[in-house]
Amino acid sequence: MLILMFSLTGIPPTAGFYAKLAVLSAAVNAGQIWLAVSAVIFSLIGAFYYLRIVKLMYFDEAKERVRATRSTGFAIALSANGLALLVLGIAPWPLMNMCFEAIKAL
Repeated sequence: MLILMFSLTGIPPTAGFYAKLAVLSAAVNAGQIWLAVSAVIFSLIGAFYYLRIVKLMYFDEAKERVRATRSTGFAIALSANGLALLVLGIAPWPLMNMCFEAIKAL
């Protein structure tokens, strides 16, 4: 869950960082500086909420104890998602190249 929240926040080396970087780079290259600045401001606001969830999950004391149950399938899906976010964050270019080719085809 930590990796997923970091990706939503846009912290490297997750795929969310490169996604935000690509969008901001496209806005700056198109001359829309005001759009890039406003996107950064709203990303900072979003980061507050995402990192607050991380703080509540890992650092705050629980108010009540609840026995959590988890299924093996859920754990596997969450682990695969986290691993994919890290792999695509470390080596994003194969996926980015496929996206660029799809855009060219339009």
